Amino acid sequence: MVATASPEFWRGKRVLLTGHTGFKGGWAALWLARMGADVTGIALAPNTRPDLFGKLDLARQVDSHLIDIRDREAFAGRIRSARPEIVLHMAAQPLVRASYREPVETFATNVMGTVHLLEALRGLAGCRVAVMVTTDKVYHNLEHPYPYREEDALGGYDPYSASKGASEIVIASYRDSFLRAEGMAIASARAGNVIGGGDWSEDRLIPDAVRAWLSGGTLEIRRPQSIRPWQHVLEPVNAYLVLAERLWVEPTLAGAYNIGPHTHEAATVRDVIEQARRHFPQAAVRYGDGTAGPHEAGWLALETARARTQLGIRPRWDIAESIALTMAWYRAEADGQSAAALCDADLRAFAEAA
Repeated sequence: MVATASPEFWRGKRVLLTGHTGFKGGWAALWLARMGADVTGIALAPNTRPDLFGKLDLARQVDSHLIDIRDREAFAGRIRSARPEIVLHMAAQPLVRASYREPVETFATNVMGTVHLLEALRGLAGCRVAVMVTTDKVYHNLEHPYPYREEDALGGYDPYSASKGASEIVIASYRDSFLRAEGMAIASARAGNVIGGGDWSEDRLIPDAVRAWLSGGTLEIRRPQSIRPWQHVLEPVNAYLVLAERLWVEPTLAGAYNIGPHTHEAATVRDVIEQARRHFPQAAVRYGDGTAGPHEAGWLALETARARTQLGIRPRWDIAESIALTMAWYRAEADGQSAAALCDADLRAFAEAA
């Protein structure tokens, strides 16, 4: 058995979820709602068309508020009104290439937005746990075939990675300086390269592929040899929920956790696309030579032993299963099936896989 989010634990819990209008946040909001949690969501309006928040009709299932986390007063006021017992912080500017175009917005959202949240938690009665979602890209990447561990140096070449590395320092500072003494357990979760149905963001591999192939176009791949720790969206979302549950009863587990597949399952972009195109007839791809566009890390993998040993979190779907489930979701949704029904089916399959 591997650790899975517990409906009994979450039923009736007051949860603040930031970023609930996004891809990963939408999945988290749906799962929490299905388990009976009392969810307050804070985020910007969805920035894709279509969007998972709308497809799942989440506005009817959570107490949704469209607030920019850079607006300190509005953000803090809504946090106080929600009186959360548990906080899951997913709101972010999440795209590497967008961070090159808008570095100031990226740092303001990812660093100062995190500061605003943690500052609002100071002195907040009843709040016991906060899981702060960052990324697998927080490390000073040496481009070595080495899986990064939680103790490795933080860094970041591009503004997105640097902003998330900086937010990790902010999280640790608030935990050590203020929140631990107030009885609040604060952890960061480092996961990325997430796939699964319901993501329509630009400059993400699978959404770009689906858009191209559904329209009969050719997918352009800039860096086919880049290696990443790919995982299905339900793997990190489950990990965040399990981490929160464990922190509730064992606050000494507060700290940083890598969340990802087994190290040997990190795969190249080409490998992922070649597996994905098996599920789309006549899928066309054009591979570049790796020189186009701004700098992006070429090799990235995580060591996840801490999450396995301390939390009981282990991947349950390998890369082939994750890709197959993802492509099946998009094809079924494009054929007219309900996004909510497809997400519920994946949630059931994930629980059964445990």
